[in-house]
Amino acid sequence: MEKELEIQSNKASVETKREIAKIGMSVSLLLTAGSALFLKNKTAKTIHITAGVALVGFSIWHASLYPKK
Repeated sequence: MEKELEIQSNKASVETKREIAKIGMSVSLLLTAGSALFLKNKTAKTIHITAGVALVGFSIWHASLYPKK
C-alpha cells in the first residue's frame, strides 16, 4: 500500500505536463525565430533546425495531453 502511494506521488499531473510542454514550445519557438536572423552562421543553422524539430515534438506532445473526442 505504501509503495502504491509513493509511486502516485512521483507521477506528474496532466496539468504539470501541459505546462512543461507549453514552456518547451515557447523556448523552442524563441530559439527558432531568434536563430533565423543569423542563418549565415553554421551554428545558427544547427540551432534553427534543432529548435524547429523540438517545436514540432513539443507541439505533438502537448496535443496528446488533451482527451480525444
